[in-house]
Amino acid sequence: MSDTHTSAGGKLHLNRDHALHLLREMLRIRRFEERCAELYTQEKIRGFLHLYVGEEAIAVGVMQCLAPEDAVVATYREHGHALARGIDMKTLMAEMYGKQEGVSRGRGGSMHVFDAATRLYGGNAIVGGGLPLAVGLALADKMQGRARVTSCFFGEGAVAEGAFHESLNLAALWRLPVLFICENNLYAMGTALERSESETEIFHKAASYKVPAVSLDGMDVIAIEATTRQAVAAIRAGEGPQFLECRTYRFRAHSMFDAQLYRDKAEVEAWKRKGPLLRFRHWLEETHMLDAAEAERIESEVEDELAAAVAFAESGTWEPVEDLLRDVHTEQPA
Repeated sequence: MSDTHTSAGGKLHLNRDHALHLLREMLRIRRFEERCAELYTQEKIRGFLHLYVGEEAIAVGVMQCLAPEDAVVATYREHGHALARGIDMKTLMAEMYGKQEGVSRGRGGSMHVFDAATRLYGGNAIVGGGLPLAVGLALADKMQGRARVTSCFFGEGAVAEGAFHESLNLAALWRLPVLFICENNLYAMGTALERSESETEIFHKAASYKVPAVSLDGMDVIAIEATTRQAVAAIRAGEGPQFLECRTYRFRAHSMFDAQLYRDKAEVEAWKRKGPLLRFRHWLEETHMLDAAEAERIESEVEDELAAAVAFAESGTWEPVEDLLRDVHTEQPA
């Protein structure tokens, strides 16, 4: 059973196995984030926590188009990117707990997940901080003659930073192999986009630097994958950077400390009704790719994976106090 979906980026021939894979990957992210919120209220996870609920289609759609040797630069809302990139859920949950069995040995936590094996070059707590890093990675690849793509995720709040404009300019000038992905969820922390930007169509800003740019529905995982495949193909063909503005919405607060006084509850509920999981599942049912039994099986398997991840984190160990200065470099006295 198969279907063809047409998006702004062209056509994507979607077979049933791949469609169910997309559903499973989005569900894994959704359930992981929901459990993290529960664990945070139990003080199992501490510090800052920014959840990806509502934006799952972007990470999942983009990651289908990247090769293992490609690089990923993310934001501080990067749990979804990490899971979609292939980081084991157990080690990611251990990282949330701060345990040394975590993917970053417990030293990164929620906002600084890093994994050399999957070339995930970290979440970044600095708004827009990943943009120049992505340009640097891509420049190194170009200078070394490596056929790689660097994907860089960031929110629309980053476009107010000078690093955004500097990075886009240099990437265009040097025709660097960078895929810029703006996850436009309409609110930079508590500031609505129209209150901070005179030009609210973000992709126009990229186009002003002569970077090919498109705006698309960030709640449609098939459109994301189809458009990304076209953009990645152009980059690999030597056409320089590409820019995707993915219009999306976070269903939860900016962080666990956010009272959400800046947006109306009715607006949140309206966006939830067109959320990526709900929308895609309905489409799968309408095209007879998914029935109730299959949906229940996928949900059960994800829950089992999540339970194993929590158990792994719970049984993990804290880094010994005597090791805390390891990998911390200082000037030695003469």
